[in-house]
Amino acid sequence: MTPSRRELLQRSAAVAGMLAGMGLLPQAARAQAGAWNKAAFEAKNMADLMKALGTSAPTESKEVTLTGPDIAENGAVVPVGCATTLPNAKRLMILVEKNPNMLCALFDVSEAVEPNFTTRVKMGQSSDVYAVAITADNKVFFARKEIKVTLGGCGG
Repeated sequence: MTPSRRELLQRSAAVAGMLAGMGLLPQAARAQAGAWNKAAFEAKNMADLMKALGTSAPTESKEVTLTGPDIAENGAVVPVGCATTLPNAKRLMILVEKNPNMLCALFDVSEAVEPNFTTRVKMGQSSDVYAVAITADNKVFFARKEIKVTLGGCGG
């Protein structure tokens, strides 16, 4: 006799409850409470951001690269990428100078992770975009590119 749909759902719920009780179901990916640097993400300019991160002012470097379009037709979804060939890089960031909050993305890097990331950012207007790399000895390096936005992504 084939079990009814209701019986099958009841059994599935019982099995899922048992697995969850044993900690065998995957957990949702969430930032740990208090683990992210709120002050850094609320920084309005480079000086405030570097202060929030406890680092010095960045220096321009050819070992940090930033990719992105010269002109973005839609500021709501601008594809950008950052990478570095610096030894001992521990963090990569993407910053948009004229956004209300400058820091758009922050990636922690380890020996197991290649320091090369791509994402999409929201830009309200044409602006300089920065890729910033921080090394293990807290030296800060950057690359910059101007991206022109034809349709703003922040309500414009």
